[in-house]
Amino acid sequence: MKSVIAFGRMIKFSHSIFAMPFALAAAVMAARSHPTTWVQWALIVVCMVAARSAAMGFNRVVDRHIDAKNPRTATREIPAGVVSLPAAIGFTTLAAAVFVVAAFTLHPLCGWLSPVALAVVCGYSYGKRFTSLVHLWLGVALGIAPIAAWIAITGGVTATPLVLFVAVATWVAGFDILYSLQDEDFDKSQGLNSIPARLGQRISMQVSTLLHVVTMAALASLPFLEPLSWPYWVGVVAIGSVLAYEHHLVKPGDLSKIDKAFFDLNGYISLAFLVAVLAAG
Repeated sequence: MKSVIAFGRMIKFSHSIFAMPFALAAAVMAARSHPTTWVQWALIVVCMVAARSAAMGFNRVVDRHIDAKNPRTATREIPAGVVSLPAAIGFTTLAAAVFVVAAFTLHPLCGWLSPVALAVVCGYSYGKRFTSLVHLWLGVALGIAPIAAWIAITGGVTATPLVLFVAVATWVAGFDILYSLQDEDFDKSQGLNSIPARLGQRISMQVSTLLHVVTMAALASLPFLEPLSWPYWVGVVAIGSVLAYEHHLVKPGDLSKIDKAFFDLNGYISLAFLVAVLAAG
């Protein structure tokens, strides 16, 4: 039981709430014109959990030396010795294999695209070594979730999942920039790349705000593509309000509330979106 808890902490299992609701919301909209089974829904959840677990496990393995040097991350499971390197590699490999098998079971196209998805989500771990746009890379990694769910149900791609991709990618990139503010000095000292390390706190916050404006524009355009009634607009207003509050909490020179802005509020945003889509159907 302790090992299960340790692996769960290592991959931040609770953070699955960020992308999962968007993938499920995409599947809900796709299912309105395509009959689905409970097996498909279960496999979508399995794919989401397995892909994210593989990505997080891979990140912890390749970043273990960096994590050990950073006071904020030195207590993570691998540098702290709670999870061994072979165990972490085995866990990551197993999660990747489960993802590929589940993807092929869902739909042949999902299966053939699964290695591409793994390359994107795992490749993110190397991003800080050579580009300050690593936050956008993370956004893309999570943004492909609604596209994948749409393909799983319909076998193809339309404008709707692409709009969702933009919404999720900019939302994630925006809040990741805010979260990275606390590592600005460490990233500079280690030669790592990030927008805060390159642009500083104030401009980075402005970039984050701009990205979240794009997020809101994408969400507001969705009813022009899908039959979403008034409850959806209530959800959009709620999401916009939460994003505004998130930016209110994080100020230049004061990052004391960044955990609340990152963990709590962004979890509310993804759940609010799923509830809004379900209520508007």
